Amino acid sequence: MSDQTTENVAAVKAGYGAVAASTLSDRSHGVRAVAQAFGYDAADLDAIPAEANMGLSCGNPTAMASLRPGETVVDLGCGGGLDVFLAAGKVGPTGRAIGIDMTPEMIARATAGARSGGFGNVAFHLAPIDAIPLPDACADCVISNCVINLAPDKPAVFREIGRILKTGGRVALSDIALKNPLPKDLRSNIAAYVGCISGAVLIDVYRRQLEDAGFMDVTVVDSHADLNAYANVEGQSACCSPPMGESAGSLSRSLSVLGEPCCGGPAGASSSGVHAGITGLLEKYDLNSFAASVKVFAVKPR
Repeated sequence: MSDQTTENVAAVKAGYGAVAASTLSDRSHGVRAVAQAFGYDAADLDAIPAEANMGLSCGNPTAMASLRPGETVVDLGCGGGLDVFLAAGKVGPTGRAIGIDMTPEMIARATAGARSGGFGNVAFHLAPIDAIPLPDACADCVISNCVINLAPDKPAVFREIGRILKTGGRVALSDIALKNPLPKDLRSNIAAYVGCISGAVLIDVYRRQLEDAGFMDVTVVDSHADLNAYANVEGQSACCSPPMGESAGSLSRSLSVLGEPCCGGPAGASSSGVHAGITGLLEKYDLNSFAASVKVFAVKPR
């Protein structure tokens, strides 16, 4: 792993760990507005723990996954469990919804949500999405929401998806992909990486990587959602505590590269570093001209 890749992964863990440790939730108008802008309706959001939604989605993969009772669905980069909880309701008590995330704070938040919401058919695992701790051919469907763009080795992620899917299993992803190459300064911007932009690949590359991993019927379609929706979260109260095992000082240094120190300002009122970083990018760039929220669907051949 290169030094730059290591730095990117560390920034992602620090940034999203701080979001998970913050007070951001569906109770905030701006957080709910982001989810609704990317395809969730009020009934979806009211059916799950408020803490599962932190305004990090770029689509609604459960809406296109055609989940059925009794199925096993795996969510890569599950965060606080938003899509896992929605999937759990669709697959029912005879099914299983499993979340994978590399950030301990996100897994802790998701686990707490499962406990408070009484979800008996969910499980969460702390792991990177290119090394999924599940057996071969165990899943009927794999979903993900705005996370694969953050993976340094996307082909490895797609191979892992193929490994855990049953034959005939399907992939339903919401993600960020590029419509046009990024300018050099945006490509090298760490806030743009953590904000799901500079780690993204071109739409045609995304499609080809899935095909190279053995998938068929691959579609990658621009949803035409407005990426400016993320600015709705800016200014929400989100005083955060350090991620587990990290001092407040080191966390502040990590988040300062994203445009916002954690717990800055009076009484700790601050949006999360991730959201502040995205808002800073939106003020400088027309991200809609470079990137798109895409809907991705593919099938593992029988």
